[in-house]
Amino acid sequence: MKAVILAGGYGKRLRPLTEEIPKPLIEVAGKPIIVWQIEWLKRHGIKDFIILVGYLRDRIIERIGSGQALGVRVAYVVEDEPLGTGGALKNAEHLLRGEEVFLVLNGDIITDLDPLKLVDALKSRPGAVGAIAAIPLRCPYGLLEITGEGLVKGFKEKPILRDYWVNAGVYALRSEILDYLPEKGDIERTAFPKLASEGRLLAVKYLDVYWRSIDTFKDVEEASRELEAST
Repeated sequence: MKAVILAGGYGKRLRPLTEEIPKPLIEVAGKPIIVWQIEWLKRHGIKDFIILVGYLRDRIIERIGSGQALGVRVAYVVEDEPLGTGGALKNAEHLLRGEEVFLVLNGDIITDLDPLKLVDALKSRPGAVGAIAAIPLRCPYGLLEITGEGLVKGFKEKPILRDYWVNAGVYALRSEILDYLPEKGDIERTAFPKLASEGRLLAVKYLDVYWRSIDTFKDVEEASRELEAST
């Protein structure tokens, strides 16, 4: 099975760092995001990767190469102009058409969730085209517990809100998804809403997993502390 990494974005919120380093090569706990991703998926038996590159693509190709140093096989598909997540995936159609199921992930996340649960869920529902990893929302703020009399009785620092679920940026997809993708545009705004309206998009809920989206300098710092503490 193949895994596709969307690695073509500009990483604007991490500037000026991303003026010379593409976002997937930003180091978190001493290791580039994309290396964390490859090693994570390799632990689940996935060794064939397609990396969709655009901005500062030469830096990624130079760092990852054929994948041999990481014990995997890597192919690249280049977008010469920004195509969005859906367009970038459509641009790789020649490598994905005919695949029964493949994984897709955003190039800015670090997680330890089991991606094979997505694959199993998708294969168990013949009519479904995609399965999205869903994780509980972590509130970005500290919450106050307030009594009916207006007294503060406690604090919850950035709690996980288990009644609200967010897109974790990890997907299992059938090659039929390629028929839903635009030439340019994001999969989250085009193909996924269409599939949802047809009842062909699954969500697989994950509890008690590690997940971080690396969007800001604060994310880099916090994720680095968390990962260093866990090793």
